[in-house]
Amino acid sequence: MRSTLKALVSASAAVMLTAALAVPAAAIKNGEPDDGAHPYVGLMVADDANGPAWRCSGTLVSPTVYVTAGHCTYGAESVTIWFHEDVNDRATYGYPFGDEVLEPGTDLSVEGSPYTHPEYDDAAFYLHDLGVVVLDEPVYLDEYGTLPEQGLFDALLAPGGKKTTTFTPVGYGLQRSLPAQTGLTEASLTRLTASVKIINADAAFGEKKAGNAVLFTNNASGGGTCSGDSGGPIFVAGTTTIAAVTSYGLNATCSGTGGGYRIDQPDDLAFLAQFVS
Repeated sequence: MRSTLKALVSASAAVMLTAALAVPAAAIKNGEPDDGAHPYVGLMVADDANGPAWRCSGTLVSPTVYVTAGHCTYGAESVTIWFHEDVNDRATYGYPFGDEVLEPGTDLSVEGSPYTHPEYDDAAFYLHDLGVVVLDEPVYLDEYGTLPEQGLFDALLAPGGKKTTTFTPVGYGLQRSLPAQTGLTEASLTRLTASVKIINADAAFGEKKAGNAVLFTNNASGGGTCSGDSGGPIFVAGTTTIAAVTSYGLNATCSGTGGGYRIDQPDDLAFLAQFVS
């Protein structure tokens, strides 16, 4: 977390690596193992001028284009991404430095260049919270995440809309977030999934009806998002369609609700179209 605002209210935001390396094991709050369902979702570490600084999640939408949150790419000079479901053997995977610490030719991670939505403002990250990483080399898979049609959420958020639609967030974030003195925070570098539903349109930060975010459930029965899941996809359940990227939470324990940044708006799709034809 790189600002006072995000440290206080963005429980889903990027976890500082110093904290992430100091605590024990899991990811996506009350989540389930991904079991290979989303191999195109990867764990990213952003480097600033001093080296590895924070971690996020995100989705490959082509062999070289990885979609994440704007607050994950903002301020990053370079990015390293792993697409393995379990990166807890840090020595094997070279985490958080990547293949530079391993034998030549291991290719267990891939480097990339970060780009952030041109209207992104770190002081109001929730308004244009979209970023992209262009990989230095392609990652070939059988399928990739797909971008939504424009206005995907419009019908779902309209009066009488299909608010019972289920969504699937995927990421490598905390399984549990509690005060440091308890020693109960769980932070395994594992790809997990959850099942969430819409609560309402964005109403956080005084930006009600701005049309840029959606609040989703975050509870013990279906799970939800937490720190380190930022930038990870929130799929329409049963599809590869990324409806939103995990953007924020409203408390430090990642409970109650989780905020997803909509990527189905014209400005977001236009930004993404620069990288994905």
